[in-house]
Amino acid sequence: MKIHFWGVRGSLPTPIVPEQIQSKIMAVVQRIQPSDLENGETRARFVASLPDWILGTTGGNTPCVEIQDGNTEIILDAGTGIRVLGKNPSNITSNHFHLFFSHFHWDHIQGLPFFDQAYNPNTVFDIYSAKENTEELLREQMKHPYYPVGFDSLTKNMTFHNVKQGQAFQVDSFKVNCCNMSHPGISTCYAFEKDGKKVVYATDVELKTKDFASNPECAAVFKDADIIILDSQYTVEEAYRKANWGHSAFCYAVDFAVHWNIKKIYLFHHEPTYDDKKLDSILNSARWYANYINHSSIQIELAKEGTEINL
Repeated sequence: MKIHFWGVRGSLPTPIVPEQIQSKIMAVVQRIQPSDLENGETRARFVASLPDWILGTTGGNTPCVEIQDGNTEIILDAGTGIRVLGKNPSNITSNHFHLFFSHFHWDHIQGLPFFDQAYNPNTVFDIYSAKENTEELLREQMKHPYYPVGFDSLTKNMTFHNVKQGQAFQVDSFKVNCCNMSHPGISTCYAFEKDGKKVVYATDVELKTKDFASNPECAAVFKDADIIILDSQYTVEEAYRKANWGHSAFCYAVDFAVHWNIKKIYLFHHEPTYDDKKLDSILNSARWYANYINHSSIQIELAKEGTEINL
C-alpha cells in the first residue's frame, strides 16, 4: 500500500509567511562559506547539506491522508489538504473514494467543498464515521451564507456508513478496525490491515491512562502496527497548560507507540504556531526521548506534505 500526506497541520491552515522565509534565508547566509560557492558541484553539495527545516517546509494544509492500493482509494479526513489531492488527478487511481472522518471539527471537513472530483457526477463516495448524522453535518458547512454552492451540487453517488468500535469491517481487501479516543466531541481512530501490514490513523487524540489499557477495542486498532500517524501537537509544557483541548505531547506519542509495540511513528496534526524550525526541534526531541527510554528502535518521522510512504 502507498500512503501520501496531503495535509498535516492542526486546527487551521497555516501558510508560510514572509518572515519565516526571511529567517530561512538568513540561516543559509550564516552557514555558507566561500568554498561552497566555487563551482556547481560545491554549491549542490552545500544545498544538500542544509537541514530539512531550511530546505523545505512541513506544510500548512489541514489534515488529509491518502491510502492507495491498486484501485482502492482511501481518504482520511477532508481538511484543506484534500483540495491539493484533487488538483493532482494523475495521482488518483479510481473515481471511487472511501472517505473516513475522524470527527467534524472545521479543520477536518473544510476542504471537501474544494475537492474537484466531488462535483463529477460519475464520482462515487463511501463515507465512514462514528456519527449517525454525517450527511447533515457535511451539508451544514455548504449552506448559505457559509458557502456559495450547496451540498446537492456534489455527486449523488454517496453512501454513508456508521462505524462502531469493536466491529471490524472490510473496505475492498482492507480489514478496518476503529476506536473512539479522548477529544472534545470524540475522535475516531482507524486501523487498516492488508497482507500482514497495518497502518493506524490517530489524529486529534489526547492520550490518557485508559488508552494504555489492554482492552480488545484498542488492541485491535493499535497493537503491533507497522505505522501510526499520531497526534503530537504539543510539547509537555503545552499539554499541561491545554489539558482537555484534545491533543497530545510528542513524548506521550512515543510512550504510546512503545506500549502497543508500534514500529514507526509519524508525528501529525502540527501546532499552527510552530514554524519549521520548531517542528524540527520537536522531531529531534522525540528521537532523543525514545533513546532515553531505551527504545531507539522505534522510527520517528515528521509528517510532511508531499511525503509518500510505501508499506
